[in-house]
Formats: sequence, structure tokens, C-alpha cells
Amino acid sequence: MSEDASDIVKDGLAGHLVRLWRYGLVLSSSRETAEDLVQATCVRALERSHQFQPGTKLDRWLFSILNSIWKNEIRSQKIRQGAGLVDAEEVLTTDGAANIETNILARQVLTEEQSLPEVQRVTVFLVYAEGLTYKEAAETLDVPIVTIMSRLAAARAKLGQLNEAAPARGKETDRRK
Repeated sequence: MSEDASDIVKDGLAGHLVRLWRYGLVLSSSRETAEDLVQATCVRALERSHQFQPGTKLDRWLFSILNSIWKNEIRSQKIRQGAGLVDAEEVLTTDGAANIETNILARQVLTEEQSLPEVQRVTVFLVYAEGLTYKEAAETLDVPIVTIMSRLAAARAKLGQLNEAAPARGKETDRRK
């Protein structure tokens, strides 16, 4: 006997929590906000589990829910107080000297990634980190597929510029020594 949509959601939800949290962190740049987003996503997924289509990918459905919650939060936040996103440097600060060396490269990559506009950052995350197809990312973000392609091209171009500038910065540092 096949499981119904509610059972599939209940059984599969726990297996996607880490990925949902990562997506929440990419969107919000805040650990606490990411946790809140995951919790709200879980609640909404359980409440609306009857809407899940068996035979489709649960993670894509959950990403869509989280994305919708985030958009609603941003809209209401702008209406209430006009607050912006948390600065990447605040999120990427590490504690302890021992962790600094091991996290330098990761911090540089994340800082560069955080410099992208939100729509590009989210698209890069969904396609490259989570492995969604262009079509799945477009459905998750509720945009046309050409928009996904355009955002990825723009993100690659910007990250490429940053990457090209990095050796130049290093050479300037060497000349000063």
C-alpha cells in the first residue's frame, strides 16, 4: 500500500532539516533566523502536508515553502521597520585562534558569495549547493527559467571579477614588504 502525502511529509521532514537550515542561512545570513525559518517551514509543511504531491521531490517542495516564508517575512519587515539583512562580516566571525586558520578560505568564499545580490546568492545556492535543476530552482523561486540562467550568469561574472582581483591584491601586499 502506498503512503499518502501526509505520511510522506511526516516521514521525510527530519531528513531535510540540515539542508533547510543551510538554505535559511543563505537567505537570512543569520543563524537564529535560519532556525526560525526551518521551524516555520516544518510547521507549514505539516499543516499543509495534504498539498504535497506524492511522486515529486519533497526537498523541492520544502525549499519552496521556506522561500515563501522568507519573502513574506522580508515584506512584513520592510513594512514594519525597514530593516535590512545582517552584514556578512557579523555572521562570518569565528571564535578562537585555532579555528581562524582552518576557516579563512571558507570565510573568503562565503564573504564573496555574500557580496552577491540576494536573488543571485539564493539562485547560486539552490543550483550549485543543493543541486536543483534550473527548472526546479525556477519553480522554487517562482520565476521563469531564463531568470535563473541570467542570475547565474551575472553571479559567475561578479565572482569571476572578485577572483581576478584577488591575485592583484596579493601582489600589492607583496610589493609593500
